[in-house]
Amino acid sequence: MSLIGTDLELRVDDVAHGGWCVGRHEEQVVFVRHALPGERVRVRVTEETRRFLRAEAVDVLEPSPDRVTPPCPYAGPGRCGGCDWQHATLDAQRRIKGRVVAEQLRRIAGIEREVEVEELPGTPDGLGWRTRVRFAVAADGTAGLRRHRSHELEPVDSCRIAHPEVDRLGVTDLPWPGIAEVEAVVSGTTRDSAVIVTPRGARLPALPTPKASAAVLRRFKGGRTQQVRGRRGIREQVGGREFRVSAGGFWQVHPAAAAVLTDAVLAALEPKPGETALDLYCGSGLFTGPLAEAVGPEGRVLGVESGAEAVRDAQHNLRDVPWARVERADVATQLREWVDMRVDVAVIDPPRSGVGRAVAEQLAELRNRRVAYVSCDPATLARDLAAFIEFGYRLTSLRAFDAFPMTHHVECLAVLDRD
Repeated sequence: MSLIGTDLELRVDDVAHGGWCVGRHEEQVVFVRHALPGERVRVRVTEETRRFLRAEAVDVLEPSPDRVTPPCPYAGPGRCGGCDWQHATLDAQRRIKGRVVAEQLRRIAGIEREVEVEELPGTPDGLGWRTRVRFAVAADGTAGLRRHRSHELEPVDSCRIAHPEVDRLGVTDLPWPGIAEVEAVVSGTTRDSAVIVTPRGARLPALPTPKASAAVLRRFKGGRTQQVRGRRGIREQVGGREFRVSAGGFWQVHPAAAAVLTDAVLAALEPKPGETALDLYCGSGLFTGPLAEAVGPEGRVLGVESGAEAVRDAQHNLRDVPWARVERADVATQLREWVDMRVDVAVIDPPRSGVGRAVAEQLAELRNRRVAYVSCDPATLARDLAAFIEFGYRLTSLRAFDAFPMTHHVECLAVLDRD
């Protein structure tokens, strides 16, 4: 007999990666959202597998002292799936994330390490930070946010973690007939903004005008974007450098994250004049430019990025440092071509899927003295750290940053030295 829809009472004592707390019902593991460690809760089962149940806490019988009222009215069981920890204090959120990172390191890589998650400046209440928000659009043209693990829409008036400039665009106040998704993109350091629409069909319908000045782009299947009106991208400023970033490209979504991570990477790598540095998965060149300044004209920085738009942005952003070069290529393929090159330091900032065993082995063959690994996924980070350690590196430091308050996501910087 299926338990889906059934209410159960249980105590949750641990946390798991992905915004879940963990309890048990008759020896079966239950992953619970909207609970906190130590609470006794009444949960409603939403999914059932042979090995575990998923559920949502619909009533808190014994609350944790870390519990607070969520600041967003759309957070809660069956509601918007964008935030995981709005019901916890920010201090508790960071402790939970530190426990999750430490558990992934221990379980996957055999690394025992306490992890403290650092607060980023500028968002003391954990709200108003997200500079990129993707809204889904219902068949009637109403924009909203998706519910957790669902294609159903939660109609919202605004997103509480969205940057104020996102709200100024008024996406949820406008009709979007014929559109499947609307992505609002704003700069965290300038007033640039853009709206990227994904049509439901082959033709682009008539579009409403955003309430604030913004470029408008169209997204095609595969991710390619096309200008409809206004500029193609936005401008960001970090450490005295200006970066052009295509509106559909990757950039840190917390306004302070790019600067904090740049400083942390440079402090970790300690690049010296005349050295050779690699910036793998370099995007628009966030780390490439500062690395080039550090090694100077007598050194060199080689970046690798697979996205065409990001490569064009990086080449534009690095035009003042000709000793920095960006190749458009798959990272593993490019490293095979560089197998005989002398490299001193490297930074890698891969997508959520991580780098994998092959890239770890290829970097080891280059015999660089230090690698800085930036990761937004503790599980794939732990998997890759195990591979680096196997190929002769040792983990010398690990920092974690609360770059995504109210959510389960956390940004990590692992530093690996040659053993």
